[in-house]
Amino acid sequence: MEFTCNLCGQVNRQAEAKVDRETPGCSKCGSNVRTRALLYALSMELFGTSLTLPEFPRVASLRGIGTSDSSNYADRLAAKFDYRNTFHNREPRLDVSKIPSDERGKYDFVISSEVFEHVVPPAVTTFRNVLETLKPHGVLVFTVPYSLELTAAEHFPELHEFGIANVGGRAVLVNRTREGALQVFENLIFHRDGSGSALEMREYSESSLKVILQEAGFTSQQIYTEDYPRFGIVHAEACSLPIAARKGEFAFRVETAREVVEQYCVATKKLDDEMQRLCRNFWFRLGHKLRLL
Repeated sequence: MEFTCNLCGQVNRQAEAKVDRETPGCSKCGSNVRTRALLYALSMELFGTSLTLPEFPRVASLRGIGTSDSSNYADRLAAKFDYRNTFHNREPRLDVSKIPSDERGKYDFVISSEVFEHVVPPAVTTFRNVLETLKPHGVLVFTVPYSLELTAAEHFPELHEFGIANVGGRAVLVNRTREGALQVFENLIFHRDGSGSALEMREYSESSLKVILQEAGFTSQQIYTEDYPRFGIVHAEACSLPIAARKGEFAFRVETAREVVEQYCVATKKLDDEMQRLCRNFWFRLGHKLRLL
């Protein structure tokens, strides 16, 4: 399968049509199916069409925020929009489970990949916080591991005051519930992240995610289930696919539309100027006359 990486624009050849979502597939930036599908969903949600990230228009009035986003697309997003990446445990810091008041209503989009399985319960609180960071027309585009089971598997439903200790060479979680009961959990599941490892708090199900997003106040949601081979997006699984959840209807603000139109006008003028230059060339005119061009 030949595909164009929609993160960096590299043309690649891939031996297998269906690969795991985490297997690196781009020879230039190392993108995988998960990250390419995430950026495809973002393109569709922002512009209504499938663009590679290098093809995204530069729109400084579009404001976005990332939550521990991968550098292979975070840096490129920062070059296109008023976007900044944030982290839970280092600067620039943002804890999505405790959004400060000055972050509310500021963003056109929030992008997140493999984060929401790590937030403390109840998960709906974090999704509600993210909703409040969005402008009225804003959108959350994210991936998270989920199953096709009927319900989610919440590992620590009564989490309140807790810490992780090393006992006999193994990590255990010790929790004191709101009622004062002491709980000890073994066989913890950790995921690797940019700073080390993060504790898995739950495994969502598709149906539980839909309910949580609705309860959080998102007015619409879409799971991007379709393959898009042009960008090397061929899903080996029917779950853990990119999700877009909207606060309001899709809309370009006046400032955004103006920037896009201005860029289009500049590009059109450059093309017209180049055509006029070529038309002054004898060999170009001859080739055009002979229908060779």
